Amino acid sequence: MRFIAGGSIGTREKSFPRHLRLAKIPQQNAALWSPPPVPDDPSPADLDTLWRNAQECLRGSVPESTFRLWLEPLKAVGADVDTLYLEAPEGIRAWAERRYSGLISQALEAGGTGLTRISFAAPRDAAGLTSPGPELNPSYTFDRFVIGPGNRLAHGAALAVAEAPSEAYNPLFLHGPPGLGKTHLLAAIANYLHDNAPGLSLRYTTAESFTNEFVGALKSTGADAFKARYRDIDVLLIDDVQFLEGKPATEEEFFHTFNALYESGSQLVLSADRIPSELSTLASRLRDRFEWGLTVPVEPPDLATRLVFLGNLASEQTEQLPPDALRALASKASANLRVLKGALTRVVALSSLTASAVTPDSVEQAVPSDEISPPPPEHPEPRQVQEAVAARVGLSVDDILSPTRTAPVARARQLAMYLTRALTDLSLPQIAEAFNRRDHTTVMHAIRRVESGALEDASISRAVEELTTQLQSGTGMDRDRTD
Repeated sequence: MRFIAGGSIGTREKSFPRHLRLAKIPQQNAALWSPPPVPDDPSPADLDTLWRNAQECLRGSVPESTFRLWLEPLKAVGADVDTLYLEAPEGIRAWAERRYSGLISQALEAGGTGLTRISFAAPRDAAGLTSPGPELNPSYTFDRFVIGPGNRLAHGAALAVAEAPSEAYNPLFLHGPPGLGKTHLLAAIANYLHDNAPGLSLRYTTAESFTNEFVGALKSTGADAFKARYRDIDVLLIDDVQFLEGKPATEEEFFHTFNALYESGSQLVLSADRIPSELSTLASRLRDRFEWGLTVPVEPPDLATRLVFLGNLASEQTEQLPPDALRALASKASANLRVLKGALTRVVALSSLTASAVTPDSVEQAVPSDEISPPPPEHPEPRQVQEAVAARVGLSVDDILSPTRTAPVARARQLAMYLTRALTDLSLPQIAEAFNRRDHTTVMHAIRRVESGALEDASISRAVEELTTQLQSGTGMDRDRTD
């Protein structure tokens, strides 16, 4: 298995999923297939000879025209255990895979090669397939995921996708605040497929890594190599897609990647910190696609779930914490499990350094009340957004709020409305009122104009990104800036 870390919708006939060439993925805890001993790795010359012999056998099994069109272009690129890895030109792979996989396997068996399976995924260690990206945590498995009322549906959906990619929910979109287990579930899917479906080609990454890799490809190897890495796979799992906001060039590339994978029957799993409709600075066509499959929330854990989570962590650290101390820590009501894990580490460290038992009092000493419950995020006021935009373009707030429709004022007003929608919880009518407008459709029009403009004009995209960072960080306004 290759593993790399790093139109309209309606009634239509879906493409035949590539993964259906494989045997059914075993259910969790089922006995797994045990491969035969690994044969000696063939040299490139031996590999070419092996494949030529298999092709001669295939030539006698199909009409000459069929052989020349679908089988002759295939090339052997590696072998691993009992699997021969083949490479195929674009447009040939899916058909050859679907129609002739069995025939090719028979030809290999007849040649006594010791290879009985084929895969069009590149060997895991093949050169040139590694790319910068997040490391997959092998401890993130379904067995280690603590199930509670807030994440039961998300866990079930993720497991269904792992057991039957593209057959259950596609795409699967998980959303919720940070630290609730979305990354764990994405990694659990990847780890499950890695162990139980070695013939699937899979890529796990984050939106940030996707962006960095895309930008790097444009500067070095070119977009074609990047597209080949992301569009010719069976499963794509991408975390934190909200980070695509404000990056129109990357959004455009991801839009086409999404379409290519979906149309070919590949499985997509996505996560974000909010539902697709609230990713307001993403292009609407991308938000719509995120909702084509199943959208599932991952909600904060209740007290019982936090208790189990902390108890499991303590057991793994060989720490036997008394129930009252665990309850005292769990009762601090942090919604973020990563923060809760850090709090447990502090409690255990204090106990070790002072050679004292862990008690409710020591928990309070290590983690004062409410310290691990992060404050709710602060949103900028509409006036702050208006001031920031006005300062950037060299206008006054009064200009933005006026009925003036000259092009510079209208563009600034639209940008301010767009950012207000993206960075606050205000409804469209409330935003219209904040800008002295009677009709909220004016705000809708402004949002559409900025979205479409950002795709065509890099300066608009840059302004959105920089103003968003400025307003979210609460930094001061540079009122002399006029670019």
